[in-house]
Order: sequence, then C-alpha cells, then structure tokens
Amino acid sequence: MTILIVDDEQDIRELVGDILRDEGYTVRLAANSDDCMAAINVEPPSLMILDIWLKDSRMDGIDILKTVKRDNPDVPVVIISGHGNIEIAVAAIKQGAYDFIEKPFNIDQLMVVVARAMETSRLRRENQELRRRDVASSDMLGSSAAFKALKANLDKVTKSNGRVMLSGQPGSGKEMAARYIHMHSNRASAPFVTVSSASIEPERMEEVLFGRETPERGVEPGLLEQAHGGVVYFDEVADMPLGTQSKILRVLTEQQFTRAGGTDKVRVDLRVISSTCRDLRAEIGLGRFRQELYDRLNVVPIAVPALTERREDIPELTRHFIDWFHKSQGLPARELSAEAETVLQTMPWPGNIRQLRNVIERVLILGEGAGPIEAQELPGTEPKAQTESSLALGGAIATLPLREARELFEREYLLTQINRFGGNISRTASFVGMERSALHRKLKSLGVVGTTRGGRGFGEFEE
Repeated sequence: MTILIVDDEQDIRELVGDILRDEGYTVRLAANSDDCMAAINVEPPSLMILDIWLKDSRMDGIDILKTVKRDNPDVPVVIISGHGNIEIAVAAIKQGAYDFIEKPFNIDQLMVVVARAMETSRLRRENQELRRRDVASSDMLGSSAAFKALKANLDKVTKSNGRVMLSGQPGSGKEMAARYIHMHSNRASAPFVTVSSASIEPERMEEVLFGRETPERGVEPGLLEQAHGGVVYFDEVADMPLGTQSKILRVLTEQQFTRAGGTDKVRVDLRVISSTCRDLRAEIGLGRFRQELYDRLNVVPIAVPALTERREDIPELTRHFIDWFHKSQGLPARELSAEAETVLQTMPWPGNIRQLRNVIERVLILGEGAGPIEAQELPGTEPKAQTESSLALGGAIATLPLREARELFEREYLLTQINRFGGNISRTASFVGMERSALHRKLKSLGVVGTTRGGRGFGEFEE
C-alpha cells in the first residue's frame, strides 16, 4: 500500500510521512504538481494526501485532483488545507475527493480517514475483481467445436488493443465474450464499462458518454471517462443515434473529447469492443449506420455462435446455472435427468443462452422437491402441448403411406440427434443404438447427405 503525500511545506509532508511509515505504509513525497504528476506516472499510488494550496506550483490542489480523478479514478484523494472552508470542501468533494481535512489536523483523525479511504479502495477493487471473475466464468463454458472455435478467436485478440466487433443472435453471449477478452488482456485490472446503446435515450446519449460540467455539480464523468485505461463495450452499436456516431468516430480518431458544458479536452486511453445482432452493412445501405464508424469498429470481426450451433454444450451450461442459482439464491441443487437433458438439447432456443438460463431458473423455482429435473418440468413438454403436437403430427402423416411416413420420422429423428451431438456420428450412433457404419448407410438411404439443420455436409460430420 503506497501513499503519495503532496504538500509544499516540507515539515508537514515529512511528519505525515513518518507517521504513516510507522503504521506500515510505503510513502512517497512530492512538493509541487510536477513532482506529484511524475510520481503518479511512474506508478499510481494506493492513496493521495493532497494539500489544496501549493506555492510555486504549476497546478493547485484542485487541478491535480481533477487530473488524478480523470486519469486514475480508482485512487482515493484526501484533501488537506490550512485555509479550508466549506466552499473549498464542497468543491473538492464535487471533483471526486474522498474526504477533506483542515489544518492544523489531529493525527488520529487523519489516520482514521486514511484507513477508511484505503479500505474503501480495497473493497472496490476486490468487488470489481469478483464481478469480473463471476461474469467471465458464468457462460464461457463448453466443449463443442463451435465454442472451441470462438474461444480460439477470442484468445487471439486478448493481447492486442485492436477493436473487435462481435456479431450474433440476441442472448448468445456477446457481452460474455467481450468480458472474456477484457479479463485476459493487459487491461484486466482496469474498468470494463458497458454502453447500452438501446437503453440510453438519444437526447441524453452524448451527456452519458462524455459527461458534463455545471457550476452546481462540478464535473460529472461520462462512461468514456469512467472507462479510461480499460475497455468500453458498445452493446448493440446499431442502435446508436447517427449524431452520436459521428462524435464517437471523432473520439476513436483523436482519443479525446469535451464534456457537455465544458471547454477542456479530456484525453482517454480506451480499448473498444462492439456488438451487434444486425447486419451493419445493410444498416449502412439504409443510411442508419456510418460507413466510417463501421470501418473503425470492425477491425477484428468475431461471430458468436447461437446456442443451436453448440447443442453439445447445453448440459454443461445447464449444470452451471443450477449450481449458480443454488449458491446465489439458495434454490435446490438438483440433478438433471437423462430425459430432461435430451429435451433441452433438442428444444428450439431463439433466446439462446439467456433463454436457457431463464428456463432453468423457472424450473428450480417452480419445481417440487430436490430430486432430478424431469423432462415434463420443461416448457413445452406439458401433456396438453404433447397432445396438440401429436394431433398435428398425425394429421400431417395420415396422408402418407407407411413407408414414407416411417422414412419421414426417421429422417427428422436422426437429424435432431445429429444436431444435438454437434454432427458427431459416433456419439449419435451410440445414443440411437446403431453401429456407426449402419448409421452412415441409413443416413445415405434417407438422403440426409448435406442437409443437416446446422448447414454441415455429411462429409463434415465428426467421427
């Protein structure tokens, strides 16, 4: 734990430094703003104790405070002054100071403030780290070929600062992929800030992104400023208003912007990750998205597969969600029956991983007892739904001769199983109770070659 003491009075900074060293802290000293900024640039401290008035200094305490909170927002700053009054205290707090102490101060009071500030900072860092670990591990699970290909692509971009565009269906895990990149990059200890383009009112977008300055409230940092040094994630970037798009383009080019109501340029160091579920080229053609912004954001395009493209991962994801809901909400830690697992792997998932998570939460809340989850507990498997499905199937098949009806059933059944096992013929054959060679012959006789729902040809099936 390093504390930087900035005070133009040598006796005071050395006295405070000696006291803090006796308490076990590592201390650095600075007499003016240049020494202060040089010390911060070498290594940001865990805490700053900053005098508001600095003689023969290029910047006063408030200016230093503004700069530190802009470039190192996680560093708590305790302001001290021999000329303190309520106006200065309010100004310092508005600019982001943790607390304000007036000279001459009581050493015990200073130590209490320092201890609280350090503890607050430590808890904030630990909380951010825990959130990162929890989120990053929650859905980045799987062993399917589609998932392995996605993870390989994500691993390739973690060590660079290149802009990434994630595309995929809603709920497929695009934000999870973005957080994975962040957590495994050299910016992992810096902020990850999400900009939800669809949920921010267009008229407030610029204020939310760039922040604002007012006489009453001082500086209110925007999302870009809060993300300084880390990653800013533009969720569903196609929903961003055209006017904001042009300003974001300027930020990406210049790495600086001006807050609403302000005049100072704010410099930021950001890595940008974006996502979309729409065809941005089509949006460009319709005049709803700027070509220049697309070119800036789409440096490394990565497609996030839908859940139906990675059905093999559904049991693993399901067990993870059961465990997560048990630990976070106290819901029963139930097992998953083989029949329920099969149904989950064959269900349509238009909402992807998000929908799967919601289904599991619903089953755990409404289920009775702690026994295994059974197939009939899953949505769409109720007796009424089965009856209606059977009647519809009977009506469609009733017009066919027995042989054609049997072939239609076998074809649909085998296609469902092949998709369920991600095109793996060996696992499909084992489940349906056939020899692999016999299954190959059956698929060929049914004309399944090159017609799987996932778009994979017969020759692409895994053995």
